Amino acid sequence: MTAPRLAALLALAALAPAPPAPASTAPIFDQLRSLFRSSLVQHRVAGASLLVLHNHQPVFEDFYGDANRATRAPVDRDTAFHWASITKTFTAVAILQLRDHGLLHLDDPAVRYLPELRQVHDPFGPIDNITVRHLLLHAAGFRGPTWPWTAEPSQPSSYDRSWEPFEPTRWSQVAALLPYTAVLFPPGSRHSYSNLGYVFLGQIIERLSGDDYEVFIDKNILKPLGMHASYFDRAPYFLLAHRAAGYEGSGDSVKPAPFNFDSGITVSNSGLNSPFPDMARYLDFLLGNPARAELYNQVLARSSLAEMFRPELAVPTTDPSQLPAPDSGDSIGLGFFLHPASGRVFIGHGGEQGGFVSHFYLDPASGFAYLIAFNTDISGPVDNTQTLDRELRDFLLTRVFPALARP
Repeated sequence: MTAPRLAALLALAALAPAPPAPASTAPIFDQLRSLFRSSLVQHRVAGASLLVLHNHQPVFEDFYGDANRATRAPVDRDTAFHWASITKTFTAVAILQLRDHGLLHLDDPAVRYLPELRQVHDPFGPIDNITVRHLLLHAAGFRGPTWPWTAEPSQPSSYDRSWEPFEPTRWSQVAALLPYTAVLFPPGSRHSYSNLGYVFLGQIIERLSGDDYEVFIDKNILKPLGMHASYFDRAPYFLLAHRAAGYEGSGDSVKPAPFNFDSGITVSNSGLNSPFPDMARYLDFLLGNPARAELYNQVLARSSLAEMFRPELAVPTTDPSQLPAPDSGDSIGLGFFLHPASGRVFIGHGGEQGGFVSHFYLDPASGFAYLIAFNTDISGPVDNTQTLDRELRDFLLTRVFPALARP
């Protein structure tokens, strides 16, 4: 089958609703639905979605609550969630695409493509020691938060900058502060999550391709995979009614987060919005569906994805790496995190921004994957979305996956 024909079939084939579970797995899915829904009520989540794939087919899905409390729009299969840092995996795939087309090497100095980095203060040696690979691994030594630049975690009041944008809107704003930026540890010596590093990767994509970041990802990942309802930043008018609103807070104070916002120059770090059927196509690509191998290899060779999924650095348990509570044994590959459970190593990434919390995990060897998203981010001692996120992760990886893996 030719690649255009494959692409046309993929674009037309909507994700079919999950079929009834086989008798052998029905009990575990009943337990999953019960846990999912009761936990959402307990943690006061406005709306959420959960999808489980096995052998490239949806075997479970659930949609819960309000996508938008103001309009009373329910969460359904067309609801677009904000995926925040899961965007970074698209950025990483794009960097490997450029590598495979001979436009860069992963061990090239990042300053070769971003001369502005020459202004950064690196007390550990020449700035040339920081490579593209280090940026992918969050191992370059750059700070974690992107914005506000002056905020200090020990001084919460320093985050109250109503006159600052939600995120920096232009590269010039970031570049102007590079002379006052320090590398925090020897590049390559350890992992420390950095949003800023992925802003730099987005700039490398733009400069080498000649396209805006959003255009490059749309042309080279979203459209080939049939992700036609996915977009960056503000929703197109015809999809605006399907965009979920975000909610955030702590204790009894939960309020709307910024709605339909622009992630600015940090788009390569956190700008993607997409409904579950589109994200299921992305997971199918990452899993490696043999029926679509010709098309998927044109997006990125399977050997390059396998390279991305190999562990390169340990993830410390104290590092907030946008996944549910990293555990001992977690590691990172080229843009993807790896988590051991049930005798396997699962590949995934998470996101948290603007009231949205999400993550996915997959195992290409078994064809198992799941995706989960909440439009409410609560950080209280009892009601805590991160705790909910971790509990559901553990149930899916230690209970649901083994049930599906049984012959």
